[in-house]
Amino acid sequence: MKLISPDSAHEKALFEAKPSLAFDNTKDFEAQRDVLREKFLELLGDMPQKAQLNVRIEFEREHNGFSEKRIIFDAERDVQAVCHLWVPKTGKEKYPLVVCLQGHSTGMHISMGRPVFKDDKGKIKNGDRDFAVQAIKEGYAALILEQRGFGERRTARASGDGPRCHITAMTALLLGRTMVGERVWDVSRALDVVSQFDNIDMNKVACMGNSGGGTTTFYAACYDSRIKIAMPSCSICTYKDSIATIGHCVCNFIPSSAKYFDMSDLAALIAPRKIIVVAGKLDGIFPESGVKEAYDNICNIYKAAGCEDNCRIVWGNEGHRFYADPSWKVFRSLTNW
Repeated sequence: MKLISPDSAHEKALFEAKPSLAFDNTKDFEAQRDVLREKFLELLGDMPQKAQLNVRIEFEREHNGFSEKRIIFDAERDVQAVCHLWVPKTGKEKYPLVVCLQGHSTGMHISMGRPVFKDDKGKIKNGDRDFAVQAIKEGYAALILEQRGFGERRTARASGDGPRCHITAMTALLLGRTMVGERVWDVSRALDVVSQFDNIDMNKVACMGNSGGGTTTFYAACYDSRIKIAMPSCSICTYKDSIATIGHCVCNFIPSSAKYFDMSDLAALIAPRKIIVVAGKLDGIFPESGVKEAYDNICNIYKAAGCEDNCRIVWGNEGHRFYADPSWKVFRSLTNW
């Protein structure tokens, strides 16, 4: 039977329509940023109410070159979050912090370079996904946060082979929330937690992640100005070239957003803070052409903000993975931390 699908109409609308709040460099930068921020916060959905963090340190361990704390805290009432804090042992009074976020994977242990499941070792080695290990080598503290719907925070209410976060994300929508908003909230509350530790320099906070971790990285930087540099990998693209026309998990979506802005327009909420876009030339779900279009818009926004030197792009020659060596080189050049 021939399918009669509305997909072509949706795609035509996406390709032809101009979002009403799309960045325009002929208009006042600050006025546009303010309107974009208001709409972004509205579309993120209802955010949780702040509750006491109720920080609990489950264990502390010493390793060769760094110390580790496993921390449980209340992200909101009735919702616990888990993270690990790694701090180098190099004798500094305070350390810059890198928030490390895994995407769709078996969990945050990937960021720590600790394989648990069958395919973990290959994913770590072949994709430079051990973000915390890299941060420690660079001399930074690492905050490894388990995202909602992944790893230890995945749902038991799942069936089939689809993403484990699907039902969690859909239920958030039923409640007037979004998974993006909830994950961004968790990053912000995790920063509240680590701000209580004297050896963390909260004036030097970075956030990084690949795929779904990169998505949260970008939107968290839009939301929380304490993030001074964002390094999203394999996640920045036009909506029309990626999440709207290629099969993606529902946790990527902010309802109604394409009416008002494309993903890259929100870079106005990050500027003049710094951003490094990491991308793979052969990434099948964040195509090169869409990444280039999005990054060109980011450059346009940063130029309008008078800080064009604060945005960079790193291209890897492979697919959907992180590219550690060139990315950290650019990171060092932008931060001098």
